[in-house]
Amino acid sequence: MHSLQFTAESSSNGVVERDFVVGGVPGVLWSPVSGAADRAPLVLMAHGGGNHKKHPAMSGRARLLVTGCGLRVAVIDAPGHGDRPRTTHDEAEIAELFRARAAGEPEGPIVVRYNAHLAELAVPEYQATLDALQELPEIGTDGPVGFWGINMGTAIGIPFVANEPRITAAVFGQHWPDVLAEKAKQITIPIEFDLQWDDEHISREEGLALFDAFASKEKSLHVNSGKHKELPRFEADSAVRFFARHFGRPITSPA
Repeated sequence: MHSLQFTAESSSNGVVERDFVVGGVPGVLWSPVSGAADRAPLVLMAHGGGNHKKHPAMSGRARLLVTGCGLRVAVIDAPGHGDRPRTTHDEAEIAELFRARAAGEPEGPIVVRYNAHLAELAVPEYQATLDALQELPEIGTDGPVGFWGINMGTAIGIPFVANEPRITAAVFGQHWPDVLAEKAKQITIPIEFDLQWDDEHISREEGLALFDAFASKEKSLHVNSGKHKELPRFEADSAVRFFARHFGRPITSPA
């Protein structure tokens, strides 16, 4: 099992941010400044395509979870993203995506294929990261663990959660059902799912099909008007309340 090595640390506005590496994969862990040694549930996040572990969407959601209900939050760079080098396969798929976009062709088939490839690589990396994080005394192996990933984060998260019994609640959304629907049928934990009603890439029928595939007895569909990149920020506040409810944590800030 790979051990976790911290490489940098900073703090601001009540949140400690620590960079780490597990098996050569870079990540970041956010924790509350107060009660830094106290046990708290963990939420793993996965970033969207073309982004990285410290993208504003990641750091913003992490701070909401840390300050909102005292959780610990970690995310790693996906293969070919952030501080990780791109392979020739990455470059070819990205070039094909840009070509299709410039030609006005559907992006879905390319994104689905490429994200499935990245998920095959990232799922074992997330499992190794979770193993290493649970070795930390402030996290441990006896607390609940959540997962939060939208877009490419859903493509990685669904196969990860489907095969990871330690995850007890998850937030997904905004992805095609191809490849993922069969894995979603294996997921029975509570789910919150985001869908944009006017998404120019993912049709309503496709988004609803993926939501419908989850076998969870408790699953909540959050539909908002707007295009693919217009997911309202208040859905992040909803996700904080979702994890707080399932982890039995009080809301300590207006999230």
